[in-house]
Amino acid sequence: MITPSELTPREEIHSRITRLQKVLVEKEIDLALILQNVDLYYFTGTIQNGQLFIPCQGQPVFFVQKDFARAVAESPLKPLKVESLKELPKRVQEQGLSGKKVGMEFDVVPVSVFNRIGGLFGEWEFKDLSREIKQIRSVKSEFEIRQIKKAGEIVTRVFSEVKNHLQEGISEVELDARLTSIGRTLGHQFFLRMRGLNQEMMNVHVLSGKSASVTTYSDTPFGGPGLNPAIAQGSSARLIERDQPVVIDYGAGYNGYVTDETRTFVVGRLKDPFIKACQVALDIIAELESSGRAGVVPARIYERAQEIAEKAGLRPNFMGHGDGQVVFVGHGLGLEINEWPVISKGEKRPLQPGMVFAFEPKFVFPGEGAVGIECDYIVRESGLERVTQFPKEVVTL
Repeated sequence: MITPSELTPREEIHSRITRLQKVLVEKEIDLALILQNVDLYYFTGTIQNGQLFIPCQGQPVFFVQKDFARAVAESPLKPLKVESLKELPKRVQEQGLSGKKVGMEFDVVPVSVFNRIGGLFGEWEFKDLSREIKQIRSVKSEFEIRQIKKAGEIVTRVFSEVKNHLQEGISEVELDARLTSIGRTLGHQFFLRMRGLNQEMMNVHVLSGKSASVTTYSDTPFGGPGLNPAIAQGSSARLIERDQPVVIDYGAGYNGYVTDETRTFVVGRLKDPFIKACQVALDIIAELESSGRAGVVPARIYERAQEIAEKAGLRPNFMGHGDGQVVFVGHGLGLEINEWPVISKGEKRPLQPGMVFAFEPKFVFPGEGAVGIECDYIVRESGLERVTQFPKEVVTL
């Protein structure tokens, strides 16, 4: 049964805007202009064709072109109707939004849109607010954590269904389709959003045998061949064989918020070196769970994972192989699947209570296959809280 989603509470939106206004004051920026869909949703509670202006002091102004009625129904702010961008200079002046220094999301706003805004407001001096917005969004409220946990419930139930569908001779893409269907009936929103140019991600990768060792353009340890060069990632038409590892990387989305977990399955029995690699992945997870908490530096978590892989003689296979190796072992989760924190080399910003991240020790063996685990965690003062409770061990069928 699909659970009705919640609208973002008024106090939640107010808290987020207040935090951004504090940053604007610190950075001596007069006004923030929010344009990207996900950031609009975060600060307004709705995704519509509009522009959100947040002054360093005072009330935000949310102009909407389409769909105005939905914006009114879904956002606790009071949207104002506009017909086009051309109206903005006049309407901004009418609302008393003054200032010269204006912050924008440089990491996601297209150059053409930026130039058009610049042409309308020639006197503005633009500043980049991307890092500050990502920092604010990296710490989740209990409302946000509740949405993430509901997405986690979908993950748990989908993984629990794999045993009823995975069999020798089924294709990767057919199993992919079945799991996608199950997730949708449970309320999966289908989209998994990623931030940045050309950042794309399917909600499920079913990769068996050597498919899991195929590298691709995406910044992930598992790529997969996909069905064609136009997509170049994910499940293929390959038939699943006995005694070969099947890695299922599944991300669920609920009310905008996403999870991202991976488990290893096998019809029959895994062979070495896959058995050893699975145990090392469990060891790396155990190390994280025993030492992870607020205040820990992500770079140290990354270094410790590397040390364990190195000691096991699996460093060349850890988090990809060759040119396909990635330089992280975990990534933040929220409204996008590549949020902060990033558990990577050199990341010195300590974990904070309320951060949520996926931790994914994985091992890839060229031309043979891959195995691994990915679990999602909520950072608490005294430790880490699991988002799902599905077992981490290999599932043997």
